[in-house]
This record gives sequence, C-alpha cells and structure tokens, in this order.
Amino acid sequence: MTLTGFHILVLGGGTIGAGWAAGFAGAGARVSVVDPNPDSAEMIAGLFDKAVPIIRDLGTCVSDPIAPVHCLSLDAVNGPIDFVQEALPERLPLKRDSLCAVEDHVSDDVVIASSSSGYTASEIQDGLRRPQRVVIGHPCNPPYLMPVVELGGGKQTTPDFLSAAQTVYEAAGKTVLRVNKELPGHLVNRLQAALWREAVHMATLGVASVADIERAVTQGLGPRWSVVGPTTIFDLAGGDGGLAKFFDDLGDEVDRWWDSLGTPRLTPENRALLVEGMKAARDGRTSAEIAARRDRLVPRVMGAVQQDPTNETVDTSKGGIENVQDNQTFRGGRRWDADDGTIPADGHRR
Repeated sequence: MTLTGFHILVLGGGTIGAGWAAGFAGAGARVSVVDPNPDSAEMIAGLFDKAVPIIRDLGTCVSDPIAPVHCLSLDAVNGPIDFVQEALPERLPLKRDSLCAVEDHVSDDVVIASSSSGYTASEIQDGLRRPQRVVIGHPCNPPYLMPVVELGGGKQTTPDFLSAAQTVYEAAGKTVLRVNKELPGHLVNRLQAALWREAVHMATLGVASVADIERAVTQGLGPRWSVVGPTTIFDLAGGDGGLAKFFDDLGDEVDRWWDSLGTPRLTPENRALLVEGMKAARDGRTSAEIAARRDRLVPRVMGAVQQDPTNETVDTSKGGIENVQDNQTFRGGRRWDADDGTIPADGHRR
C-alpha cells in the first residue's frame, strides 16, 4: 500500500495532532487538520518543517511530501476523507461529540482512530452511529519520530476496521502493537507508569537523585531495551536453560524485589521534590534543547538496530512506504486492488 493520494483527517492541532499530521504527510498522505484555534496553523506548519528531515532519516518519507492543511472546521475540509485520526484533549464528552460530528462528513466504511492514552475504544464509541469503525490508534510521543502505534478495538469494533487501520499505520512506517484487551493506558503507558512509579519511589526515599535515576535508564536499561525486551533480558540471564533456569535460580528473589516495590503518591511534597530534582537533572538545558537532542539521537539508535542483519523489527526503509501489503490500497476496511480498482464483495481484508 502507498499513502500517496490518501486523504487523512486529523482532529486536533496540538502536539499529538500536529505530530500525526507531520508523520502522515511525510509518508505521502494528503492531510487536513481540523482545529478551531487559528494559532494552530503556525504550530502545524512549524512541526512539519522540523519533522521532515527526521522522517527522511528514518526512511519513511516520500520524495516530495505535501504540507498538512489547517482547517478551522469540518466544513472547511476539501474532498472525501479516507481515514480519521482523532487527537483531541483527554475529555471523553469532547471526543464523543466530535466523532459524532465527523460521522456526518465521512462515508460509512472509513476508520475512525482515537489517539486516546487513557480512554478505551468501548468508552469512546458509545453513542456513535457506526461504533464498529472506532479503534484506538495510540502513538508514542512524538508520533512523527517514534515507530510504535498501539492498536486495539472496543466491544463493538469489527475486525475489518482493525485490519484496515493496521494497514494504514504500516504504510506510514509504523510498528503496530495489537492490544487484545482493553485497559486504561493500553500497553506502553502502563509499562512506563510502572517504571516511573518505582523511579518516584526511590527518589522520594532518597535512594538516588533524580539525575542518577535518569542515567540508570538512559545508560543502563535503555541501550539493552532498544534491542531486547524485559522478559528476554531474564531469559538470557538463565543461559542455555533460559527463563526456566532463571526462575529456578532467582524466582524467589524476584518475588522479594516485587514485594519491596513502592506505591508512592504525588503529594505536594513529592511533587516539589521531583520538580527540584528535575531542575538539577536538566543542568541548565531548556525543553527545546532536550527535545532537539532526542529528535537527533533516537533516529540514529533506531537506524543502528535496523541495519543489523539479524534485526527482527519492521524495516520501514523497505516496507514502510511502497511495499506494505503488496501495494494494495485500503480505505476504511475495504480493499482496492492496485491493478483494477475492484472491491471484494464482502469488503473485508483477506
């Protein structure tokens, strides 16, 4: 599948929405961003200009991407819409009302994906005319840089819309993680929350400074995690016996570690401690400087992993733009075969 000529509507022009818009546009899509705030236009355009060189480094950028178009309302969107990516603030009534309005502007076979980090698809789809097309498509931030998208459905979502959404995300160079059970925070945020909870616990106990806890991740856990996941690390620790041998040797010790993990609360005192600790960890650097370093170095790390001949991740430089799904174009759960434009009778992906 290719996204060239594919029209994606992004609802919301904030950090996530503008990031999605830049990523989709870089992958060749025509993108319209609806946000009633006139000032959003500057942010959307600025982020696109910043993101394109990064997307090129990632190998997921077409040769001549078209900048996203900012629209103040749905009525201002020009042309049929093939896919909807909602990226509004985390307020459930706002999301529901906005998606109900969107349904009047798109055909019945168009996927509506929500970027929600906390609400489930079942909560969001309630009240929509066609709830079966609502999916969660939650990115890691920023969406133009990070490859992972968490994809899941709700109680009323049908498999064809999940498959169609996955095809679109893969065509944009994304690595899709299927979330098979609805939980607040989905997958990545829950893993992140678990680690941060213990980081906060150790900082508030005075075990280490915020700066050293940051370094424990960036220089200890992080380099390994870019290649192997948390369970693989302990599988390797078991040697030839793998995880079973590790459990025999250290399973009881792991239970003891888990029993000692903290459950801190973000009290005013703990918030103040963390804010001061983060000021020290910044070492005078601004948020813009830290983000620029992130955007510069993360593609290098991912590039090194992708270039390894034993890499098991998606090679977006080869499959992200032109070669996904044998160049079949998906729109809203239906398949257009590239050679003749026909649609299967059942409308489902095979």
